[in-house]
Order: sequence, then structure tokens, then C-alpha cells
Amino acid sequence: MKWQKQKKEERKQEKREEKKRTMKVKRLVEEWEIWDKKEEIARFKEEIRKLVLKRFHKWIKVFGKKQSERILIRKVWDHAIDLKK
Repeated sequence: MKWQKQKKEERKQEKREEKKRTMKVKRLVEEWEIWDKKEEIARFKEEIRKLVLKRFHKWIKVFGKKQSERILIRKVWDHAIDLKK
């Protein structure tokens, strides 16, 4: 009977340790994903700086994906421009 309790405690301890290892791995994976995103953003910024003329660098945010997909708010002075062929 005593050895059964001991075995049960050992299994519980093993499960706790396994859970700790799993959590540690999950945290590492999340850190790597964050690092990868930051690295990707940095690379993207470098590429944009190469493509955009130096005098336009202060407006570089406009060339980002997030800004380019943003829908502008309609204003009173908005109007259609009819083009002739």
C-alpha cells in the first residue's frame, strides 16, 4: 500500500515536471515568433528606405502595408473626377 502511494506521488511529480517543460517550450516559441516579427519589420523598413527617395523618408510610414490598406474618412470636399478618353 505504501509503495502504491509512492508511485502515485512519483507520477504526479512527473506530470508537474512535464507541464513545466511544456510551458517553457511554449514561452520560447512565443518569444521566437515575436523576434521573427520584429526582424521582419526591420527588414521591411530597410527595404523601404532603399526604395524611397531620401527626401521622402520623413513620410515613410505612409508606405507601410497597414497605412496603405487604411480607408480614408469621407470629407465634404470629396468629389468624383471624370476622366475623358
